[in-house]
Amino acid sequence: MQRTTTLAAKLGAIGAVLMVMAMASIGLTFWVTWQLEGGAAAVNEAGRMRMQTWRLAQTLPSQDGSRLQAQLAQFEQTLALLRSGDPARPLFVPRDDRSQAAFVQVQQAWTALRGAWSPASPPSAEAAAVQAEAFVAHVDGFVSAIESQLARWTTLLNSFQFVMMALAIGSGVTLLYAAYLFVFNPLARLQAGLARVGAGDLAARVEVGSADEFGALAQGFNQMAATLQGLYQNLEAKVQEKTLGLEQQHARLAALYEASAFVAHATSLDELAQGFARQLRRVARADASAVRWSDEANQRYLMLASDCLPQALVDAEQCVPTGDCFCGQPQAQAVTRVIPIRPEGDAGMLGHCQRAGFESVVGVPVRLQERVVGELNLFYRGAAALGDDDRALLEALASHLAGAIEGLRADALERETAVAEERGLLARELHDSIAQSLAFLKIQVGLLRGALKRQDALQIERTLGELDAGVHESLSDVRELLVHFRTRTNTEDITPALQTTLRKFEHQSGLKTHLHVEGHGLPLGADVQVQVLHVVQEALSNVRKHAQASAVWVEVQQAPQWRVEVRDDGRGFTHEPDTSDETHVGLRIMRERARGIGATVEVSSVPGSGTCVVLTLPERQRLAA
Repeated sequence: MQRTTTLAAKLGAIGAVLMVMAMASIGLTFWVTWQLEGGAAAVNEAGRMRMQTWRLAQTLPSQDGSRLQAQLAQFEQTLALLRSGDPARPLFVPRDDRSQAAFVQVQQAWTALRGAWSPASPPSAEAAAVQAEAFVAHVDGFVSAIESQLARWTTLLNSFQFVMMALAIGSGVTLLYAAYLFVFNPLARLQAGLARVGAGDLAARVEVGSADEFGALAQGFNQMAATLQGLYQNLEAKVQEKTLGLEQQHARLAALYEASAFVAHATSLDELAQGFARQLRRVARADASAVRWSDEANQRYLMLASDCLPQALVDAEQCVPTGDCFCGQPQAQAVTRVIPIRPEGDAGMLGHCQRAGFESVVGVPVRLQERVVGELNLFYRGAAALGDDDRALLEALASHLAGAIEGLRADALERETAVAEERGLLARELHDSIAQSLAFLKIQVGLLRGALKRQDALQIERTLGELDAGVHESLSDVRELLVHFRTRTNTEDITPALQTTLRKFEHQSGLKTHLHVEGHGLPLGADVQVQVLHVVQEALSNVRKHAQASAVWVEVQQAPQWRVEVRDDGRGFTHEPDTSDETHVGLRIMRERARGIGATVEVSSVPGSGTCVVLTLPERQRLAA
């Protein structure tokens, strides 16, 4: 296994070796210098011994005992210092054999000289000088031995200095070579590789010459270059793949937009189902398609439309009970799935598809919230594969179809409700006008039949007059109903419609009308205007039939809230809650219309002083709601 050595470890090892060598050299230099200083100090002390010897030789003839003793003590102290050395400063006799032997001779010569220079029998001056000369010769030999050793130490120190200089030069060269080997050379290779890659040569590689950081960088560079080369080589294929994916996504979105636009403009269930079947087959690239509708109890599936499906298969599966075929899934188990058709499979459930030449069927449930309202079937003459995107697209299309079916159902219910309301309105109008006149005519016909049997000419004439008046009144009611039903508000202002209504009323009744509009408010909606006009027309109809008035006043107040007042100067009437004559029926109709727009109707009448009908609409916020 290759051992990884980092660049920092290599440089640290080189630096450590150089540091150890430098410290060793410095330590040896210090030690040699210490030896030189100690030997030099010993030479100084030896020179002092020579001086002290000559001083003793001069003192002996004077017979000065105290001075002699002091000089002897100083000599002994100097000799002891050379023998033991001085710990406070470098002073010691070199440890070589010659120096030690010379020092021993000096000690022995001093011992002999000390005995000869006894104060009791001191020698003569000449003899003392000769003895001193002989002792000094021993000291000179001792000094020569030390100086010889110091010369060797000096030579060694010079050698160490040359070695240290060589070591410094070698360290510099070693560091430069190490920097070149471990830093500059790998860096130059990386720069060369980058230059080649920058020039477009993606096949460029860098030699991995070590296992350190630069080796890791070289490996990373090679991997990067290989990745770039692979990306460049596969770029066109990847671009084509991405382009194909975008085209497929665009096709799916276009299919959803087309489906949304189609279901928004479909006016009937048959048109919706047939067009959706064609679009579904084209989007899914199927050989045939079918759209099935399920009843609310999910007991059967009825085929609404198909595209490119054989007629025999359409006739055979026009109505499929739930669970009898794979195409009609129960609500609890309804999922988008691919159904393979194999010859050895269930021929009973897949016999029609197998005989038609299909090999696979895709079933997509059409869900509306939590209820299954149908199923989409796609027929393929080969094997069908359904990916996640295709599954999501088909389910989205099925959701659009479910929303469109629900929208058609809601429109149908709305139209049915509108027709029912219109029929109720017609029934109320006919009941409150023509039906009562016809009932009166029926009674008169019965009276006429009795008078004819009795041959009562006077009763016959009177009854015919009543019939004629009743027929004219019925015709008048019919005309009035036609006028009511044809009245429309074509502008935001209700004033022109009121003026038209009053002109028709003057023409029919011959009564004088007055219209006064006060204030400026927000315009009423078209549906509210129609109901307001019907209330005004009903009030005018009651005036024409019952009031026996000479004039009618219509006053409209627009602010702060709408208020319409219809007032006449007729005979008025008394308020009797238990009566059910035509006047009270008209009041009931006006109140029903007012409740439809959130308004109120108040009627005040005084016998002989006319009648006032006031329609008050709610405030602006409630009216907008």
